[in-house]
Amino acid sequence: MSNSELQACVTVKTENGLYIDPKALTAHLSALHYSDDGLCMEQVSITELVKRYDTPCYVYSKQAILDVYQAYSDSFATVDHQICYAVKANSNLAVLGVLAQAGAGFDIVSRGELMRVLAAGGDVSRVVFSGVGKTFGDIEYALTQGIGCFNVESISELALINEVAAQLDKIAPISLRVNPDVDAKTHPYISTGLKDNKFGIAHEDAVAVYEQAAGLSHINIVGIDCHIGSQLTEVEPFIAALDKVVELIHKLGNKGITLQHVDLGGGLGVRYIDETPVSIAEFAAALLPKLSELGLKVFFEPGRSIVANAGVLLTRVDVLKPTEHKNFAIVDAAMNDLIRPALYQAEMAVIPNILPNKGIETDGTQPWDIVGAVCETGDFLAKDRLLSLSTGDILAITGAGAYGFAMSSNYNSRPRASEVMVADDRHQLIGKRETVEALYANESLWQE
Repeated sequence: MSNSELQACVTVKTENGLYIDPKALTAHLSALHYSDDGLCMEQVSITELVKRYDTPCYVYSKQAILDVYQAYSDSFATVDHQICYAVKANSNLAVLGVLAQAGAGFDIVSRGELMRVLAAGGDVSRVVFSGVGKTFGDIEYALTQGIGCFNVESISELALINEVAAQLDKIAPISLRVNPDVDAKTHPYISTGLKDNKFGIAHEDAVAVYEQAAGLSHINIVGIDCHIGSQLTEVEPFIAALDKVVELIHKLGNKGITLQHVDLGGGLGVRYIDETPVSIAEFAAALLPKLSELGLKVFFEPGRSIVANAGVLLTRVDVLKPTEHKNFAIVDAAMNDLIRPALYQAEMAVIPNILPNKGIETDGTQPWDIVGAVCETGDFLAKDRLLSLSTGDILAITGAGAYGFAMSSNYNSRPRASEVMVADDRHQLIGKRETVEALYANESLWQE
């Protein structure tokens, strides 16, 4: 079966609510294809990767990452722009290094993320520092490194940045993150642009806060920023947010406050199963007329859309437990490895390393809940998936390149998975599997 035929077999929901996954290669997963030996990422066999690195294991395609980054850059080529990858989506040094070499900027939310960017060779002058809880130490470190811009989220943060900059005898470049009160129509946990969210400065207060910032001794106003949420599949919320930002830019200009850039944040969605997100090209085409009129440099902060569908989580079926009411496939990955299904009710495609000979209609096909061994009922990776399974089978959970390993934990004293990057026919370990001993190496017994 050709890759194009496989990509056409998108996961669908049947009338009884079950998902059909065995041939589910979503349209953006260009790095995945089936060969005679089973599933491959780029030109590397998944079977080979499992033999070499075991499971659970995250695998990322270098080319898939670069392809999406380049799509952003190409789509906004008619305006001066800077694509700042959102580090929180996947902060592995190899991923950051690949993007740094491609010329990407970075969006960070902690000192630790900035240190990662620098270790990966990123240009600190192309880094924007977001986040609601920047500390004195965070700000001090960022200023001494030469940070490109602070995205300021509160009046108190603005005052703190000015204080730290004064002590260092530096001028801090800032933009205000304005909360436009636009409904992104996404999961409430990843919506960030409503007035009841913790992020940003209220739209109606923004001009007054900018005037306050203009009067501070060690602040240089360079931009305006907004971010309305994540996994947005339509362009309309971005347009609504941009309209509000444009309104503020004009008001600021009338007060003599000029800006160098406008930052529209990130949040463009991806296809996990059956979503139909707007393409990057369509996204750009809808925004460019208004952005071109502004004449400002344009920043974007994509994360998920760059890395989600560049990665899979490989896991092995350890136990098959059919019951009267449910069939459970217990795998060696769990909610500590991939928490999105439990936390966000996220649905991600599950495809087998080896397709059944007779396809979806084979006699062995049954509905399965794919669950882990963590001691929680909420420990599941997928529910009601029509699969033909045997103990020892390898499954790939797609869309796992973003908020997968980055959100993993050691719950139940489980070591975190290994990470691998593939490029053409090469593969490299970019994150070693943890050992159990390492989990308590920094702990000590109470001494009586």
